[in-house]
Amino acid sequence: MIGVLRHPRIGRLAGAASGALLLGVLMTGCASPVPVFDNAQLTPATQFTRDLAKLPPPKGKMVAAVYGFRDQTGQYKPSPDSSFSAEVTQGAASMLVDALRTSNWFVPVERENLQDLLTERKIVRALETPADKGHPIAAIGALTPANVIIEGGIVGYDTNLRTGGLGVNYLGIGAATQYRVDQVTIALRAVDIRNGQVLNSVSTTKTIYSYELTAGVYKFVGYQNLLQIEAGLTYNEPQQLCVREAIEAAVVHLIVQGISTHTWDLKTAGDWYDPIIQKYAAQSNGIFNQAEVKVPPPATSGTPTL
Repeated sequence: MIGVLRHPRIGRLAGAASGALLLGVLMTGCASPVPVFDNAQLTPATQFTRDLAKLPPPKGKMVAAVYGFRDQTGQYKPSPDSSFSAEVTQGAASMLVDALRTSNWFVPVERENLQDLLTERKIVRALETPADKGHPIAAIGALTPANVIIEGGIVGYDTNLRTGGLGVNYLGIGAATQYRVDQVTIALRAVDIRNGQVLNSVSTTKTIYSYELTAGVYKFVGYQNLLQIEAGLTYNEPQQLCVREAIEAAVVHLIVQGISTHTWDLKTAGDWYDPIIQKYAAQSNGIFNQAEVKVPPPATSGTPTL
């Protein structure tokens, strides 16, 4: 048998080193709480998406035109990210069109890229008189006119509304957390194309949260052995999803506001008592007790309905 001599101090150092190595491996394995690869998926639905889909049917769908939903904040990302990159998404018009379709109250028509549509129609018309008369090409119909124009934009984006944090450290072992609160504001209005009158107008606000959690160990495990371990997690709410949620909330409030003012009507008058409509009507009126929500007066025969 061959024996191995071990010095007591060397044994302690080896044990401390192996323990630190094992702890480092475990921390490395836990440093990625989310998978490093994921497949594309549908954008997750919000509560407002579900409310839009569950709204009671209208008396008649309205054809809505969206010419644009621009970023009116003038905010740019701070350096060193980019001095020319906008702070909020520039694709809010697409989100608005999707929200209008989801509600089943509006029929959106293409207006943002109207020139592309007109170009394609010109091409079809140019092919309507081919040389081969035996195979005529079907004629295209007229463009659908809109009943209302949905206008508005992203009117505000405020950063660092609230910031703060908390940390503690004892004998080289500590943890800390920090948070930041931003806010995006959406304005939306419906315009009657017959006279340019603003039928209804709403404004919604979505708070954006960001937080950071960190923990670390900075401790001597031996006479000349220093152990240092750091771990952290940062989460930022996606800004484009927050903008989408604010737009969907504005569309729901716009519909309920129009019902209460008889700008448009429900297919069944009794649907006014639907819990979804009552919830948003209470918020619009500043009343948080649904039992106090008043029923709008019935529409007279002379009341126009879009």
